[in-house]
Amino acid sequence: MTDNLSFSDLGAADPTTEPFWQACVERRLTVQRCTACGSHQFYPRPLCLSCEATGLEWVDAKGSGTIYSLTTIRIPVSEDLAPPYLLALVDLDEGPRLLTNIEAKSAGIGDRVTIAWRRREGLPPLPVFRLSAG
Repeated sequence: MTDNLSFSDLGAADPTTEPFWQACVERRLTVQRCTACGSHQFYPRPLCLSCEATGLEWVDAKGSGTIYSLTTIRIPVSEDLAPPYLLALVDLDEGPRLLTNIEAKSAGIGDRVTIAWRRREGLPPLPVFRLSAG
């Protein structure tokens, strides 16, 4: 993938989410931070959910968090993702909650996780999570 590639042009993003997917190409997990109140948010939006300001910047997230909710998917929904697999809401250390896959045979609510990347042909890598060591 080139630096000039627009995922919006491919139908895989829109102008609001394009910076997120461009960062994923570099294997960086980014979230928006409000320049007025400092709140972090994900998924990307044109205004701050906390104060409704429109001054938002993209910042790198640590790539770590805690499983808030978890379920095992047992029904096939995509050829690229064979069941069973774990789907979770992860509370990132920066505050936002992210819907993602957990790459593990089993996990539990409250488990600590760290970022991993799932390669996808012709698209930016997908942020997924693995259980943290220790």
